[in-house]
Amino acid sequence: MINVLIVEDDPMVVEVNSGFLEKLPSFRLCGTATTAKEAHEKINDLKPNLILLDMYLPDGFGLEVIKSIRDQEMKCDVIMITAARDTETVHEVFRLGAIDYLVKPFRFERFKSAMEVYLKMWKKLNHSSTLNQADIDAFKLTTQADTYLPKGLSENTLRQVLLKLVEQNEPVTAEQLASILGMARVTVRRYLEYLEKTEKVQVEIQYGSVGRPSHYYRT
Repeated sequence: MINVLIVEDDPMVVEVNSGFLEKLPSFRLCGTATTAKEAHEKINDLKPNLILLDMYLPDGFGLEVIKSIRDQEMKCDVIMITAARDTETVHEVFRLGAIDYLVKPFRFERFKSAMEVYLKMWKKLNHSSTLNQADIDAFKLTTQADTYLPKGLSENTLRQVLLKLVEQNEPVTAEQLASILGMARVTVRRYLEYLEKTEKVQVEIQYGSVGRPSHYYRT
């Protein structure tokens, strides 16, 4: 179970984000804080695994909270949830090690995606002694924006395909992975071909006695 601390001064936002967390069984709200001072106290007392942090607090900024966490070498991760979207702030947040940045307002699907990727990362980092490149790529949140992907490809879908492929113990075909994901085979094949081209996955070609050869993908 991943313990989450919400640092937010708007009661309505706290309620919404708490409700989102309740829909995700692997996460537990361990506490809330409405000021930077209270955030420091709760982090020390509760030792959360993850902090959902607002930028603008009554007595300071979320950046100050992150800096304090890093200065004290606290073992907790941060997802910034804020209305701030200027490039300087976003750059500084990622420079300080936040693993994702959600701009208010956002839908549950975006929140869920961030939390699911974090869950994958948390499990890998806590239960594996080593990681391969595909593991790291699968849970890396600060990936290229959609505009850097080929036209028609979505970063969110790309992440889903890669995460699901990482979970497979044996190489799978595009058709098999599409069935697991509940997506169209042609869609999954496009993403797998892109992942192969960017060397994030490997493909094995198996020739049968008749018909076309089968392509099996693995990380």
